[in-house]
Amino acid sequence: MLTIRTSKERGYADHGWLKSFHSFSFAGYYDPLHMGWGNLRVINEDWVAAGKGFGTHSHRDMEIVTYVLQGELAHKDSMGNVKTIPPGDVQRMSAGTGVQHSEFNHAPNDTTHLLQIWIEPNVTGIEPSYEQTTFSDAEKQGKLCLVASPNGAQGSVTIHADARLYAGLFDSDQTAQLTLTPTRKCYVHLVRGALTVNDNTLTAGDAALIEGESLITLTQGKDAEVLVFDLHA
Repeated sequence: MLTIRTSKERGYADHGWLKSFHSFSFAGYYDPLHMGWGNLRVINEDWVAAGKGFGTHSHRDMEIVTYVLQGELAHKDSMGNVKTIPPGDVQRMSAGTGVQHSEFNHAPNDTTHLLQIWIEPNVTGIEPSYEQTTFSDAEKQGKLCLVASPNGAQGSVTIHADARLYAGLFDSDQTAQLTLTPTRKCYVHLVRGALTVNDNTLTAGDAALIEGESLITLTQGKDAEVLVFDLHA
């Protein structure tokens, strides 16, 4: 079964310096029908104004993945990491027993556009850790590139969760397929452009919630960038 949730159905918050769409219930947005999908808990699409950002705050027992689409995000945390996250990089932070961090857009004129993703871990109380890896457009063009997994396969960042995250770029006649286990769940989030998923057309910000399927086919992309999650049900 495949269910489409359109971009406009997401929650929305405008804080002036931060504009954010919430795929699942988050902060002031609550929808009991959309509390997560499998062990995927948060996908926030954020636009952070120039010179603004998230001050120091805490997390624990959550796998946090940051995927920057435009601009750069400056990261600083209590583990001693001081990093800049550009488009093409995937950042993973395992909050474990607790971590504090801040995230800022230090550019004087440009907005930073990003996705922040939270996945529920399959182990709690671990030591916090950080990882950041670059994935080129060539690795994602016309295919699904594994960017996060439980065992760091194929150069992906390692998450402490029963989940795999793929990223892909599709245009024209490029096609890719992903074999699924029907007892698991799959979530397809279209970052930009247009894309057909199992004969259903998605446009930017749309998502496909999939369960009970053994295969997904991605095709008919138009400047499409997509994230695909293989999730514990």
